[in-house]
Amino acid sequence: MAQDMTGDRAMLSEREMISEKVAPTLVGRTLSSFDLVVIFVALVLFIPNASTVQFAGSAAFVFWGLGFLTFLIPGAFVTAQLGRMFPEEGSLYVWTQKALGPFWGFFAGFVAWWPGVLVMILAGALVVSLSQAIDPTLFTRPWQQGLIVLAVLWFSCILGTLRFRLTQNYVNVQFLLYSFCLIMIGISGFVWLANGHHAANSFAFHASSLSGWGQWTFFSTVVLALLGIEVPLNMGAEIKSEKSIKRYLFWGCLVVIVAYLWATWSNMVVVPVDKNNATYGIVQTVQIALSHTLGSWVAFILVLIFISDTVVYNYSFARLMFVSGLERRLPRQFGRVNRNKVPANAVLAQTVIASVATAIIYFPIQSASSNYSTKVYLVLLAAVTVVWCTSMVLLFGDVFFVRRSFPERFKEFQRAPWAVLAVCGVVGIAADVAAVFLLFWAPWAPIFTKAGWGLAVGAIAVVSIAVGLVIYLISERGRGTRLRGATPTAETGPA
Repeated sequence: MAQDMTGDRAMLSEREMISEKVAPTLVGRTLSSFDLVVIFVALVLFIPNASTVQFAGSAAFVFWGLGFLTFLIPGAFVTAQLGRMFPEEGSLYVWTQKALGPFWGFFAGFVAWWPGVLVMILAGALVVSLSQAIDPTLFTRPWQQGLIVLAVLWFSCILGTLRFRLTQNYVNVQFLLYSFCLIMIGISGFVWLANGHHAANSFAFHASSLSGWGQWTFFSTVVLALLGIEVPLNMGAEIKSEKSIKRYLFWGCLVVIVAYLWATWSNMVVVPVDKNNATYGIVQTVQIALSHTLGSWVAFILVLIFISDTVVYNYSFARLMFVSGLERRLPRQFGRVNRNKVPANAVLAQTVIASVATAIIYFPIQSASSNYSTKVYLVLLAAVTVVWCTSMVLLFGDVFFVRRSFPERFKEFQRAPWAVLAVCGVVGIAADVAAVFLLFWAPWAPIFTKAGWGLAVGAIAVVSIAVGLVIYLISERGRGTRLRGATPTAETGPA
């Protein structure tokens, strides 16, 4: 019996984290409920997905419904439970270490962090694509596109190192502009019909729309469109009130559901599927239904939106590097904050990594291709789905493991019945696995071959996860020495 108690204490000690005590002393509590909703929408509502999913035809709405019911809503329930129990900096990293120990905690942190680097590049690629919706002759060479992506990355780096309240106020203003664009996209469908036009695509649903594995690959598209539920809690120590967690999950999910359905419907009403662009079809919707000039202005505003979204990706995912630095999994410099009380070193390092990846993607290719930016966008998007879904399996599994390890604490913070949380965990894991499995059956756009699609997506995903394992092994070898020389006090320093 004594040995069992000693083992339990050792397990709990192993799962304690330096960041739990240190992070709150380094950062300020500045985030309100509205701030979290804005961050959630910036992370989750990647509105061009409404154009991508149109290739599923009328079945698009079936896939959206399945995604909301099996992934978004279950994810919100699980995130609310874990976020209330452990409102710490690092969200999934912390929750998984509490549930399963250091290895799985670090692995969860890595597979939750790496998609952020890719999404930053994706946002830059989307800026290029939206610019081409305004003028197709812009940025036709890959090196030109690469320079634009780099400019977006380094702009996000600069803002990510400023005082957090200042940066968040800038992002909040962009949210208002985003709302204007969403309204324009949505009403375009009504204006098109009111002017006597017929819907450009059929909304009649037939069972054959769901036949074939290739069609079901769009379920992966939908799951991808809903990833990022837990990311605002990467800044858990910076949230003013625990009540904000519930509020951002409720209002954020509601905005995302309405916006995706609204934009998808309008896109299908106005733009024929054979003329729909997978990345800027939503802009085509406004250009065709209202006016080309207004649509171009919407595209321009969306360019600004996705530049600001890159800022959100940069500062929110950098918090995972920040926690890794505090835990001595990465060099301790990543666990420092600058005079503005933000982890500037982590933001800078993350930007450098994304910049190197951008250079590898864009600069070796010299031939002009009108589809190159779209191909890069969709392949990276799919690779993000694979890696990010890996982290989400751990998120949904954590609700079971945390309950087992901390039964009393689990009950203290529990608001939903356990049966509901258990169903959410099981359904969420199943949706994750299905999304990854179905993604490889067919490409998301006809500009790819099936073999080329699977090879490109699979290679990026496998290399990404392998890099995470290598980093863990390297960090494990030197962590003991770093911890013996560490003093768990507030660390500040120049960025």
